[in-house]
Amino acid sequence: MKKIVVNAVAILTLLSAQVMTTQAAIPFFSSEEEVPSLAPMLEKVTPAVVSIAVEGTQVSKQRVPEMFKYFFGPNAPDEQVQEKPFKGLGSGVIIDAKKGYIVTNNHVVENANEIRVKLTDGREFVAKKLGADEQSDIALLQIEADKLSDLPLADSDKLRVGDFVIAIGNPFGLGQTVTSGIVSALGRSGLNIEGFEDFIQTDAAINRGNSGGALVNLKGQLAGINTAIIGPGNIGIGFAIPSNMMKSLVDQIIEFGEVRRGLLGITGGNLDADLADAMELDINQGAVVREVSPDSAADKAGLRASDIIIALNGKKVKSFHELRAKVATLGAGTETKLTILRDGKKQTLTATLGDYQAANVEAQEMHPALEGAVFTNGKSEDGNEGIEVTQLTPRSPAAMVGLKEGDVIVGVNRQRMKTVAAMRDYLQQKPRVVALNVKRGKSSVFLVIR
Repeated sequence: MKKIVVNAVAILTLLSAQVMTTQAAIPFFSSEEEVPSLAPMLEKVTPAVVSIAVEGTQVSKQRVPEMFKYFFGPNAPDEQVQEKPFKGLGSGVIIDAKKGYIVTNNHVVENANEIRVKLTDGREFVAKKLGADEQSDIALLQIEADKLSDLPLADSDKLRVGDFVIAIGNPFGLGQTVTSGIVSALGRSGLNIEGFEDFIQTDAAINRGNSGGALVNLKGQLAGINTAIIGPGNIGIGFAIPSNMMKSLVDQIIEFGEVRRGLLGITGGNLDADLADAMELDINQGAVVREVSPDSAADKAGLRASDIIIALNGKKVKSFHELRAKVATLGAGTETKLTILRDGKKQTLTATLGDYQAANVEAQEMHPALEGAVFTNGKSEDGNEGIEVTQLTPRSPAAMVGLKEGDVIVGVNRQRMKTVAAMRDYLQQKPRVVALNVKRGKSSVFLVIR
């Protein structure tokens, strides 16, 4: 009998130890009895998430109808410019307490004349914008303050679908709010929310004002920057920019004052089941190379049309959209390892990325009607940033459209264009009609491509 009691006590002790071991991985809040809670972790994390208030002036331009030009004569302006003051709210995350670095979304602080940051302890500071990247929707701010808290970064490449995550931000200007959920999907792209998309999808509630806030794991590490939702409000589908992607972009802003995007120099598409079957492959995901630009990083690395890229720097690539976003996030001059399938055999190539922003671009890559032109980033005579026509082949489609060497394209379909990259991204959406606003010397020219 005594032996049975002893064994029973031993079993209870073992079970108790197992329960305690299991619970030890979960944060606890102790009151009269232990209850599972995220409060201890959040008490350390939330001081690093800030509220952002902005004020600025939004400039809108509208083309003047020909009817008005008829009445007001040749001196009538081509565009009507309107300026409207605006105010906005968002969130941000302190990533370096010593230097006062704060990451947020570009769309939160874009066109802002004043940016004010409010901490959880009630202190407020005017922030300086160090740089931003419109295509990935990342901006870096800085404040001068002491006694700040920052968030350690998680390795977002190690996230798995089903991992628990917490969204922290300032929805609707209510003040700091915490919501919880899981990672619903990884590598989301093709949503046309941003130029370069490689989102973490989560069902943690994200609403207006959460933009720029933190998506953290249960260790209190920053896994992503909340950036977008689908629909008018929270419907259980929110998106965040992975922390690894954010860090690469921020490091470039800190070093250069801007993002110097990497360029591989290929066009391509997604590998699907039908194509995989036709090529007799045993995989169904990857990026298919359709064309390699001459003298590009891909060309120098030995990449060929029909190659299938299945990994970048040892990490699996599921689609061409994902590959494009990851490459663009890496800085120009970065050495990358490409794992490819060629004739069914796996190979590894090394490519040193070119400069996405500065590279001359054959215009036919953007639109067939622009064939014969070569574009680069430039400025018009009046100082407007745009896309300069540096070369033009006589009697080419681009020449027939009306372009001339020295022209600077500053807008497409009433949308302001400052870089080759922005124009290329827009034209990849394949609009039916392309209307170009062109600066030619001191004159403005309007060209339409159908």
